[in-house]
Amino acid sequence: MKNKDFINLTYQEICQKEMELRDELIRLKLKRKIGQLEKTHRFSEIRRNIARLMGLKSRQSKD
Repeated sequence: MKNKDFINLTYQEICQKEMELRDELIRLKLKRKIGQLEKTHRFSEIRRNIARLMGLKSRQSKD
């Protein structure tokens, strides 16, 4: 997802989406440990999206 996909979200929705992505990242790490992970590129995508959401959260909290 890009920033434009997250821009219109409220602070609560951003927090919820961040929690969902963090949970997905944990599940991916578990799959990697047991050898069932096929889409390794998802790690970087999820980490990037979490960073985007954290940036939006900090901008919204300053306003």
